[in-house]
Amino acid sequence: MGFGVTALPHYRGSDQSKTWVLPVPYLDYRGDLLKADDRRYRGLLSDRVELEFSLSGSPPVRDDNARRNMPDLDPTLEIGPSLNIALYRSENRMERLEVRLPVRTVFSSDFSHVKQAGWVFQPNLSMDFKNALGNPGWNLGLQTSVIYSDRRYNQYFYSVDPMFHTADRPAFNASGGYGGWNLLAAVSKRFPGYWVGAFAKWDSVAGAVFADSPLVRARSNFSGGFAVAWILHASSIKVEAEN
Repeated sequence: MGFGVTALPHYRGSDQSKTWVLPVPYLDYRGDLLKADDRRYRGLLSDRVELEFSLSGSPPVRDDNARRNMPDLDPTLEIGPSLNIALYRSENRMERLEVRLPVRTVFSSDFSHVKQAGWVFQPNLSMDFKNALGNPGWNLGLQTSVIYSDRRYNQYFYSVDPMFHTADRPAFNASGGYGGWNLLAAVSKRFPGYWVGAFAKWDSVAGAVFADSPLVRARSNFSGGFAVAWILHASSIKVEAEN
């Protein structure tokens, strides 16, 4: 177990951000068919195809200037499968290029109720490096994604009902479709008694179907964070990590 510190925009397209301190669980398991580590929970379908457990989400939004006098946004959890196809893998397995195709259903909750808030499809191209830049034990991941979300999801974040119309916030009805793209870089290393990791992400909503919403006040956002977790227990049986 450990903790992480991250600075995130209130939502994609917001011009405000907040710093969060969060608990970080760490699990590393390598079985014949099921594998889990600091980044991924996956089952092997073949040598080059995996089915991954995909998670994402967003924090609650309170006191956002663009949403003044509108309802707060509850935190969301995105969960679903991802089909991963290896396009390239080096002979020494130090580099790997994948196409990943995650589809996630989205739930919003204030912890007294749970509502389904739409769907997200986020195909991406990911490159992973072990012993990155000649540094033993360091893992580097680079990823670029495009985002498609349905009408319900976009309405949750970007619609403005007529009752909340103001002089500088016209009514807006969001549709489903293209939702922008992002670039992500992440590094991590497992030490004998602890694990460390960090990430940086650049996110753009330029050209998105909701880009003209008055709640979109920034065409791009930057976020980042770091985490540390201590290894509380390890099994006596160890195997080599293949990927």
